Amino acid sequence: MTTLFDIAGRTAVVIGGTSGIGRAIALGLAEAGVHTIATGTRGDGVRSITEKIRARGVRSLAATCDVGDRATLDSLRDKVIETFGGVDILVNCAGRTFRKPTAEVGDAEWNGLLDTNVTGMLRACQAFHGPLSESGRGRIVNVASLSSFVAFHEVAAYSASKAGVMALTRSLGTEWAKYGIRTNALVPGVFVTDLNRALLDGTPRGQELLSRTPLGRFGEAWELIGAALFLCSDAVSFITGTSIAVDGGFLASGVNQ
Repeated sequence: MTTLFDIAGRTAVVIGGTSGIGRAIALGLAEAGVHTIATGTRGDGVRSITEKIRARGVRSLAATCDVGDRATLDSLRDKVIETFGGVDILVNCAGRTFRKPTAEVGDAEWNGLLDTNVTGMLRACQAFHGPLSESGRGRIVNVASLSSFVAFHEVAAYSASKAGVMALTRSLGTEWAKYGIRTNALVPGVFVTDLNRALLDGTPRGQELLSRTPLGRFGEAWELIGAALFLCSDAVSFITGTSIAVDGGFLASGVNQ
C-alpha cells in the first residue's frame, strides 16, 4: 500500500512556487523525493527556492515565467523537458487579490485579476498538457479557495476567479481523463500569506474568519503538504475533477458557539 503514495523520482512544476502556499508545496514535493521546478516572475525568488529544493537532494531548474505570457510558459515547458525528459505533475498556485467595494472595481482591475487567477491557470494547463499526457500518470493540482464556495466581502473579483478555478478543474478533470491526467483542486482554508496578510492580521475580518473556523486558528503552510502529495500520487487513480478542503472545518461549520 505504501507505493500508492510514493512519488519519488517524478518531476513536478509548481507555478507560483516562490512564496506562500506554492513555496510550501514545492518544498514538500522535494522532501518527498520529487524533482521540483518552482517558478514565478521574480528571478531572485526563483533562485532562492531552487537552492532550497536542491538542498533536499533532488534536481531542480531555475527558470522564471509569467502566467500572463503564454510564450514564457511554453519556454519553461521546453526547458523542463530538455532537462528532465518529461513532466508528471503540474501545481498551479499563481494568484493575486485585492479588496475593494465591488461598485468601484474598474474593468482593468477585474480583468487583470481574472487573467492571472483563471486564464493564467488555463494557459499553464494548456502548455503542459502534452508532457502530462505522455507521462501516463499526469497530475494537475489547482489551488482554489474557500471563496470558490462562499462569498467573501468586497473581494468579488477574487471570488469569481476562484469559482472559475473550480469550474476549470471539473472541466479538465473530465475532459482530460482520457489522456491519463487526473485534475483536482486543493482548497486551503485561512492561511496567512503575503497575498492576504494585510486583510487578516489583527483585523475584524481576521477575527471573523477565526470565529468561523472550528479549529480556532489559521492554518500553517506545512499543513497543506499532505493533501497536495496525495493529489499528486497514484492514490488518486480514480479521482478527478474534485477538490479537497484543508480548512480547519470552515466549509463544514454552521453555528460554532
